Formats: sequence, C-alpha cells, structure tokens
Amino acid sequence: MSSTDDQTITLVSNDNVSIPVALKVAERSMLIKNMLEDIGESAMESPIPIPNVNEQVLKKVIEWCEHHKDDPATAADDDSDSRKKTTDIEEWDQKFMQVDQEMLFEIILASNYLDIKPLLDVGCKTVANMIKGKSPEEIRKTFNITNDFTPEEEEQIRRENEWAEDR
Repeated sequence: MSSTDDQTITLVSNDNVSIPVALKVAERSMLIKNMLEDIGESAMESPIPIPNVNEQVLKKVIEWCEHHKDDPATAADDDSDSRKKTTDIEEWDQKFMQVDQEMLFEIILASNYLDIKPLLDVGCKTVANMIKGKSPEEIRKTFNITNDFTPEEEEQIRRENEWAEDR
C-alpha cells in the first residue's frame, strides 16, 4: 500500500451522500480501519456505506477526525485511571462540542458505532460536565426528562443512595 497521506476513500452516509475522506482521517475509526484491513485494497475503490450516520453528523465526525488525525493511537486498556476520572476537555474539543443536544447525542452515537474511542470520551465528558453539580430536577430540565416517580418512590431512592451524597 502507498502512503496513507495522499489516499482517499469515499464514505456514504445513511441519507446517501458521498463524502471523500483522506484515508489517514478515516482510519481514526477502528470500524473503518479494520474493515479496510480485512477487505484490502479493493475496498478503497468502492464507497463504504455508513448506515447508522447521516450526512450532517458524519461531516462533524470527519471534522473531528481531521483535527486529530496525527494524534497517537490510544490503547484501549492502558488508559491511566486519572484520565478516565477527569472531565477535562481540550479547548478545541470543547468548542467542537458546542452544538445543540441532539447533535451532541448523535455524535456520541456515531463515535460509538464507528469505534472512535477518543471522540466518544470527549462526548461523554461533555455530557458529564453538563450534569456535574446539578440536582436531579435541574438535570431533568437540562435534558427534558419527565419525572415519572411518585414522591414516595423518590424518597425511597434517596434513602437507598444516601451513601453517594456529597457531604
């Protein structure tokens, strides 16, 4: 195979839009990378369908992959505990994630489907930061969640989870 810097492949979103992508950028997705390794050179000539992602979300994911194309590959199980626990997000990624909630959740779903763990982490950390320090009522309001617990059920849950409260 020649250098991945100058090769492109075509991804096709679920709304049937073809998007040319540099191979190096597309390979941030472990799904695509593994698919290309399994199928070989012939896969590069034909478009690769991405059935679970629409054009708008796919373009956003590609934008993230483009920015992070030179990042070192992350080992799945070697992540330090401190990195897992922190909700710190790089400035570029914070700006990237400043989208409406629907797009944020679509990016999280797409990064999970495409197996782009660093993007999935950024998306989940963004949501974690949105709920950090909020009461259950504030979280429901933020995410437009209907409270279907009776006051008695709510009180029982509070008693059962008292140990988790910050004191």
